[in-house]
Amino acid sequence: MHDTHAVAEGAAVRRPQSHGEAPADDHGKSMAGHGGAGHDHAAMVADFRRRFWISLALTLPVLVLSPMIQAVFGLQSRLSFAGSGYVLFALSACVFFYGGWPFLTGMAGELRQRKPGMMTLIAVAISVAFFYSSAVVFGLTGKVFFWELVTLIDIMLVGHWIEMRSVMGASGALEALVRLLPSSAHRLGTDGALTEVPVTELVPGDRVLVRPGEKVPIDGVILEGRSSFNEAMLTGESRPVEKAEGEEAVGGAVNGEGAVTLEVRKTGDQTYLSQVIDMVRQAQDTRSRTQDLANRAALWLTYIALSAGGLTLAFWLGAGKGFEFALERMVTVMVITCPHALGLAVPLVVAVSTRLTARNGLLIRDRAAFERARNLTAVLFDKTGTLTEGRFGVAGIVTLADLDEDEVLSWAAALESRSQHPIAQGIVRSAGERGVPTRTVENFRSLTGQGAEAVSEGHVVRVVSPGYLREHAVSVDDSAVKDLAAEGHTVVYVLLDERPVGAIALADVIRPESFEAVNRLKAMGIQCMMVTGDATPVARTVAGRLGLDDYFAEVLPQQKVEKVREVKQRGLTVAMIGDGVNDAPALVESDLGIAIGAGTEVAIESADVVLVRSDPRDVFAIMALSRATYAKMVQNLLWATGYNAFAIPLAAGVAYAWGLLLSPAAGAALMSLSTVIVAINAKLLERAKRLVAAAGAGPVQGSAR
Repeated sequence: MHDTHAVAEGAAVRRPQSHGEAPADDHGKSMAGHGGAGHDHAAMVADFRRRFWISLALTLPVLVLSPMIQAVFGLQSRLSFAGSGYVLFALSACVFFYGGWPFLTGMAGELRQRKPGMMTLIAVAISVAFFYSSAVVFGLTGKVFFWELVTLIDIMLVGHWIEMRSVMGASGALEALVRLLPSSAHRLGTDGALTEVPVTELVPGDRVLVRPGEKVPIDGVILEGRSSFNEAMLTGESRPVEKAEGEEAVGGAVNGEGAVTLEVRKTGDQTYLSQVIDMVRQAQDTRSRTQDLANRAALWLTYIALSAGGLTLAFWLGAGKGFEFALERMVTVMVITCPHALGLAVPLVVAVSTRLTARNGLLIRDRAAFERARNLTAVLFDKTGTLTEGRFGVAGIVTLADLDEDEVLSWAAALESRSQHPIAQGIVRSAGERGVPTRTVENFRSLTGQGAEAVSEGHVVRVVSPGYLREHAVSVDDSAVKDLAAEGHTVVYVLLDERPVGAIALADVIRPESFEAVNRLKAMGIQCMMVTGDATPVARTVAGRLGLDDYFAEVLPQQKVEKVREVKQRGLTVAMIGDGVNDAPALVESDLGIAIGAGTEVAIESADVVLVRSDPRDVFAIMALSRATYAKMVQNLLWATGYNAFAIPLAAGVAYAWGLLLSPAAGAALMSLSTVIVAINAKLLERAKRLVAAAGAGPVQGSAR
């Protein structure tokens, strides 16, 4: 792919940036810089297309005037005329210099860098054919190769055109991300006046109005209003996200039904989208080991082709064949051996996988690390905020009187609705999820360190800790309550008029997605483990519910890195999945560091992969996509090398005794066909998007409670 870029650079016509196409950030750095290469690439595609059609138009009269074509159709007497050879030469020269110019300049670039490659092969092949045929026209004894020359150039041009279109379609992630941002915003002045200004003029502290249906111009916090935001193109989350005052809206998201006023907090390269663009670019620029292997193989194949071409010429001349026959064999060898498909085998797959991951909130910071993900044998999850939601939820209710569970929860939720304590919020939230009816409350009072009390429907309701019961000599002897406490749950008691009527066990809520994530990873043969600072009973309960292979409890943040080393000492290749903050040392120590649930804080330097959503199923998506990506790379490399191993001897004439010979044009067609096959196979990786989609959808196995 880099060869093609180098070739067409001189031929590509740069077009100016159109209005609103890619805004510059407040540092004066154009956002088009992220996608500018795409504009050049489009110009290259257009240039190859134009050269192909013009060359093809000139090819038709060349074919008509070529002696070999005339002989095949018995038209020598009808189409031959005085000076037809010179007309044939002139038309062929136009095709050679115009259609072949990208390959000639490409050869010059490769030789300047002392890295002869595909363009050198093509340029040598067409140059030998053209100058030898021209010499024949002007008096040298021999046969002209003009029709083979022009058809060879045509096939090479159309092959490059198709290939570059495939590359452009595969690597459009950066341009798609840049287009997400609008070029202007509605800024609110201190007097309430509304002014439309370029996004580049916004500074932290500015207030911006976002109307329904508009894109959020820049990252900001909602000051007024409430609305839903479609962040599908940013995070891959298809459902609109409800946001209200105090919550952050991300630049590029589409506002829903409500108008909101934002206060700008981040600009330029600090914004979420700019960080994503930088990560995508970094991933595309990162060279993997497979890529280096392909490039080395392509370089050696170039040397082999040049050597094989020379040996082929010498062999057939030594065998007594005419110079034109030996020359045709040499030209065919060099054309058919072009390492085009080999050079594209990995870059095309990388481009497709980068686009798939970027569009679904799976951000690859290190391509080599992503490649290593296919070999993982263990994943070590941080518990809080990764496998769990990091908030309290009701894990169990024990009735201690003639009330059912919903009634116990109803009394507790009525009281706790007046409190902001995390336990209170967990009870109220669970009551809402269960559809428990609400009750009126008055005279609410907090019992410092012990709970709270209030009056509801004429009854004194208290939700208190075990310490309150001990202090007031209230005895509760229930085996079910003891079992919940033994599992590490936080247990509170509900008292109605001083009488215990129930106990509510609360715990950090396990994400429903965690069950499916663990099941899928274990089905891939990957061991699933957990590390947490929580007490052993809590860790044991969570690990048991999720079916984890192992867990580490009561681990301090700075000790997590030791647990990663311990797992690696078992001979396992381990990925660490955490929130990227206090897990940073462990993320670095692991073979693959994955920061999950990063949201808009994507600049996590310690992680190799950043998952925007707080969905552990995306870990499965990354690993499955890594395996699929590597499989496509291997398939392309096997095709490219296998094709050449078969094609080189055939082009040299080993099947001549059986009457099988390949012309230079046929060789070019086969070479271009191999390139197209590699491109199509890389594009087929897009079928792997079902892996990404499956990570965020589908039936959830298990229950959080």
